[in-house]
Amino acid sequence: MPTSIITTDDLKAFKEEMLTEIEAMFNKQHGGFTKKWLKSTEVMELLKISPGTLQNFRVNGTLPYTKIGGIIYYEASDIQEVLTANKIHNNF
Repeated sequence: MPTSIITTDDLKAFKEEMLTEIEAMFNKQHGGFTKKWLKSTEVMELLKISPGTLQNFRVNGTLPYTKIGGIIYYEASDIQEVLTANKIHNNF
């Protein structure tokens, strides 16, 4: 089995592609979310990420959250802001 080397540029291209696809999903929802607050399971499904990735986003401060009685909620507008803030514009 041949070995593949993943470069930093490959990872940046993957990140940009993923953010573009997520943004397209948001735009399909008529320009916004139908709910103001989303539970962890909804965010994981929406972003197609694992529970560990979502926890990392919480721990490193990437995604703000609110915890009430053991249930973690994410504001839809915060998710949109994170996606917009991490948007990459390549000048090729």
